[in-house]
Amino acid sequence: MPHFPAQIHSRLPHVGTTIFTVMSRLAQECGAINLSQGFPDFNAEDVLFERVAHWMKSGYNQYAPMAGVLPLREAIVAKVAALYGTAYDAETEVTVTAGATQALFTAIAACVHPGDEVIVFEPVYDSYGPAIELAGGKIVRMRLAAPDYRPDWAAVAAAITSRTRMIMINSPHNPTATVWSAADYDHLAGLVRGSGIIVVSDEVYEHIVFDGQRHLSCAGHAELAARSIVVSSFGKTYHITGWKVGYVVAPRELMAEFRKVHQFNVFTVNTPVQYALADYMADASRHLGLAAFYEGKRNVFRDALAASRFELLPSRGTYFQLARYGAISDEPDVDFCNRLTREVGVAAIPVSAFFADGRDERVIRFCFAKNEATLAAACERLIKV
Repeated sequence: MPHFPAQIHSRLPHVGTTIFTVMSRLAQECGAINLSQGFPDFNAEDVLFERVAHWMKSGYNQYAPMAGVLPLREAIVAKVAALYGTAYDAETEVTVTAGATQALFTAIAACVHPGDEVIVFEPVYDSYGPAIELAGGKIVRMRLAAPDYRPDWAAVAAAITSRTRMIMINSPHNPTATVWSAADYDHLAGLVRGSGIIVVSDEVYEHIVFDGQRHLSCAGHAELAARSIVVSSFGKTYHITGWKVGYVVAPRELMAEFRKVHQFNVFTVNTPVQYALADYMADASRHLGLAAFYEGKRNVFRDALAASRFELLPSRGTYFQLARYGAISDEPDVDFCNRLTREVGVAAIPVSAFFADGRDERVIRFCFAKNEATLAAACERLIKV
């Protein structure tokens, strides 16, 4: 095999393969039940596949408009207005993206200049940091501490400088399964008031909030909506993570900058899938019923693990469950997850992977977006640990 004849100067010299890929590969090698990577092991409704086939067979197989097909953008506008009370313009304030990760990357690339500071809350989803670094930005990390993982707003205020360009937030939060309160959004609004700071709000789990809570979106907060790029995901909402379709809503001034980058790093997204999603969104129960659907799975999973030695932390949103394993082992979380996969046959994610310094609080993350038979089999093994 040929080798590149010169030294490669990596733009991301400290980045390796993501922990999600590593653990999923290990699960496959060991024949373990994969509760690590965040994707369902069940399908969407057949009607969604039928709508995709319909649009394919009807000849809608060429490039879609750069911002997304108009029926889907209009469906997004209607959904956001119904849920959060804000009327975005389908022509200038909505863009369909190739998944939420692309949306986040594009937002950063469009808005962050070399030397700008970007505040993130850690433990943090692993795509944020590399995107900021590639834009030449400086990552400023605000630590969320177990077991509550609440923002320390005094610390955030102290971290804001004249170089702060962006604050990235994520609620419901991956990996901690926490949900921000109205007071949190008011605190954030107060801190950015009168500034040029842009908020990027990662809301891919917006429809997965439990125990009677309501998801609060930056799109529904008048002050924050005026400065926020709000990101969501059809993959998370409709059990189609492999389709990689998401969207962004933002004020037209921010969206104009977003689209300048979007048109060159993606240009547009799968055409028949967009039309099918527009059809599917017409029945709002399909996203409004998601919270109850996943709350049932959460309860099944937690009830089954009540007899185990794991200490389950609160899961208020997302389809993740954090667990402390201190009563079982004092191993580092990476070692524990490796052993859990190889010897017990269940794969999980070490939460230290979400900290830049590998902070290890002996906490791991399970994904319960699985069939009940899968969850039952996993719990049967876990309660024996």
